[in-house]
Amino acid sequence: MARLVRQLLMIAGLSLAATVPAQAHFQMLYPGSSLRMANSGPLDLLAIFTHPFYGQPSMQMGAPQAFFVVKQRGDNKPEKVDLIKQLEKIDWLGSAKEPVAAYKASLPSAQMRSLGDYVFVLQPEPYLEKEEDKYIQQFTKTIVNVGGVPGNWDQVMGLPAEIRPLNKPYANYVGGLFRGVVLSKGRPVPFAEVEVEYINRKPDLASKAWIGEAQINAPHPALGPQSIRADATGAFAVALPKAGFWGIAALNVGPVKSYKGKKLSQDAVIWVEATDIK
Repeated sequence: MARLVRQLLMIAGLSLAATVPAQAHFQMLYPGSSLRMANSGPLDLLAIFTHPFYGQPSMQMGAPQAFFVVKQRGDNKPEKVDLIKQLEKIDWLGSAKEPVAAYKASLPSAQMRSLGDYVFVLQPEPYLEKEEDKYIQQFTKTIVNVGGVPGNWDQVMGLPAEIRPLNKPYANYVGGLFRGVVLSKGRPVPFAEVEVEYINRKPDLASKAWIGEAQINAPHPALGPQSIRADATGAFAVALPKAGFWGIAALNVGPVKSYKGKKLSQDAVIWVEATDIK
């Protein structure tokens, strides 16, 4: 009987792995909440390279090549701050038995005191996806607002691959529509392939694992990670049917196509939060 149970669990695990699209990798840059007040205390950011809808598998991250924030209040001049030294390597357990390398950054309250927008940018080291025999590098943006004062949320950061938001990534009610434009070196990418994935369970820094139950149970693999296309101008729109964070990734839109003798997919990722109407 025990042997049968083990076999069934193994089959179930293989079935789950088969339902995860090969391209559904997402570089997370998770702030807990993208809406803060000036007295909210320190901010913890968690960087994991994973499949957030399923919670597995998570991949080993190399040392990030760049990590910075560009902050702005109203029409004031944007201020760029290098945060690479504030990154700390951690062992992320996730849903697996063996931990993988991930990173966190703890920003003291003094760094988050000013009102306005904080555009956090992570440039990870390219990751070798052995099954596809190629590297993946996802230029990732997460935007946090303090105090409701808008700033530079809609500005481009000059990344090789980037999504420019057309509405605030942090100010969306459930049922709303998020719009953006896919850019490669600042130019729109017509008909770019765009993937959308929901953080289905809460990532917990204290336990270095996902906690709680899945918020969405997809009745079909096509309703887990989802794929859409930008239009001829590089623009796209994504509905936000559930509260929480949604990852949006434009695939293989960066200008560099090879790395260490293999294919390289430079992707643009932005994280968008939806809030329940109460």
